Amino acid sequence: MQVFTTLHTDGGGYWSRTAKSVDITKLDLQYCTAERDFGELCVYFTGDTWDCAKMGLIYTDRQFMRELQAYLQTLGFSEAEAKDVSYSEQGMQTGRYVSCDVGSTFIAGLARLDPVHVAAVVAECWDI
Repeated sequence: MQVFTTLHTDGGGYWSRTAKSVDITKLDLQYCTAERDFGELCVYFTGDTWDCAKMGLIYTDRQFMRELQAYLQTLGFSEAEAKDVSYSEQGMQTGRYVSCDVGSTFIAGLARLDPVHVAAVVAECWDI
């Protein structure tokens, strides 16, 4: 899902002390189980607003996650669906996106909003 919004970090994460705005360009369900009860949501950011080599990982920044969950609600997700998003483990984070775990509640909401995308991801991940 192509998007454009700005979220903020408060510098209180374990991997970064930087408080600043971060431009978000894409939300992408990269992985989903066949049962649709677990997946990975990648939250892509621009390199000119966040440089992991200089600023560290966004991972564990509470402000960023709060704002992401609030933003998801503006896209049509219910509060429960948005709250079913959390940071995945540190090793899943990259210099291009924030990796998030999502559960069945979020995936059901995404299937309601973008059924073709969810079906394609499930089909792609079928044999994993």
